[in-house]
Amino acid sequence: MTALPGPGRPRPRTGRPPLAARTTPLSLRSLNRWQAEGLREDLADLYAESRATTPGWEHRGRKDFLRRLTHDTWRPGFTMLTAQAPGLVGYTFGFPVARDGSWWAGFRGPLPQHVAQLTACGGAFAISGTVVRPSERYHGLADRLQERLLADHRALLGVTLVDRTHRAACAGFRSRGWYDIGLLYRSPGPTVLRALVLPLAERTAEEPGDLAHPARIQ
Repeated sequence: MTALPGPGRPRPRTGRPPLAARTTPLSLRSLNRWQAEGLREDLADLYAESRATTPGWEHRGRKDFLRRLTHDTWRPGFTMLTAQAPGLVGYTFGFPVARDGSWWAGFRGPLPQHVAQLTACGGAFAISGTVVRPSERYHGLADRLQERLLADHRALLGVTLVDRTHRAACAGFRSRGWYDIGLLYRSPGPTVLRALVLPLAERTAEEPGDLAHPARIQ
């Protein structure tokens, strides 16, 4: 089932190709850590399909992906959102950013004030991974999965980390409204990551006291 964004939830951005062109209906399903673990092989298959492979890459790539997925499923609040039509065609997953700011360890320079405040109040949600079938990339499915996941968690700020060398991925996020706040050094994995954030819709007057868009809390 799908739902329209409610108060404080991100509003869909316009100008993207509609999903109505498909010949089969699209259904979204929210999974917890146990349900995601039960689909791990299907998730890894789609991950491998979505990546350009070189000889010997598939086995190593699947292994690395499954290791990262297992690590993330044990984070508090982990949630995965899958898209099926009727088979698995995409998914995204993430978790609330810890209020203590530990997720930002390794950030170079001072963390922007609004990011620190929204983290401290529990309003930041990390998108840890998004995978879509290559044939779905021009239907806006990745955006819609991310928006729905953030909306379901009533996040005020979406955050993600991208390998600095993946320029196309960084450019794709920027084109969809995300913006850079700086670099973060973390190991194991890519040495240098680019931190991107997505400000979301403000809370309404019915929900006073919440921190909202960066412009209001500077």
